[in-house]
Amino acid sequence: MDRLAFNAVAAINEQRVARQVTANELANVSTPGFKRSYEVAMRAIKVEGPGLETRLQPQAVSTDVVSMRPGTMMVTGRDLDVAINDKSVLGVSTRDGQLAFTRRGDLQVTSAGTLQNGSGFVVRGEGGQPITVPPGSKININPDGSIYATSDQDMLDPGVLVGRLMLRDASQSNLVRREDGLFEIEGNPGADITNGTLRPSLTSKALEGSNVNAMELMIKLMDQSRSFEQQVRIIKESKTGDEVGASMLKAGS
Repeated sequence: MDRLAFNAVAAINEQRVARQVTANELANVSTPGFKRSYEVAMRAIKVEGPGLETRLQPQAVSTDVVSMRPGTMMVTGRDLDVAINDKSVLGVSTRDGQLAFTRRGDLQVTSAGTLQNGSGFVVRGEGGQPITVPPGSKININPDGSIYATSDQDMLDPGVLVGRLMLRDASQSNLVRREDGLFEIEGNPGADITNGTLRPSLTSKALEGSNVNAMELMIKLMDQSRSFEQQVRIIKESKTGDEVGASMLKAGS
């Protein structure tokens, strides 16, 4: 009985990882550029240490590798909105100044003229430096990521190149999710992506929606809830069986 209850409790503890991933993805259904992770797998791990050689324990296995499947394209008409095409990513600076990547393209200009995305992360230029936009300028972003600032008064002004977005092709890279929601190369945090084979590009005046399927996640959440209830029921039945056995021994004595 003790072994049965132990295995059920271990399964509940390990399934929390899958539940946390599902809840996080469900909470970001409407977040621009959000990417879901690959599935969290459960497998039996041999328990090391004194005891029987047949002891196995369920354990959740997840590296949080990001799925780069494209989301739905949404046309906004806003000059600073960009949807990143294919499997490319946009370079940004983390809170501590490291290089990381994102697919979120709802850009905005701060009061100091610095370009950042909707999450508040400073957008990097091609050379790794922040991009500064002249105050009061109209911004045009080309498909190659080049940013031109023009005057609102002169519609014939071709504009001045103020920077080029750091776009990288991540089709050949395994990206994992950081705690702040940004992406980084698996096993090499802060490193730049150099092994892409496609030319990165973007679509201006549009945003990419999340690639999370809300209906699929709701079904998964229900399945995880039923699995949790089943494990709890096993523990209760184990307790009941143990009490019945103890009462029988007490009656026989």
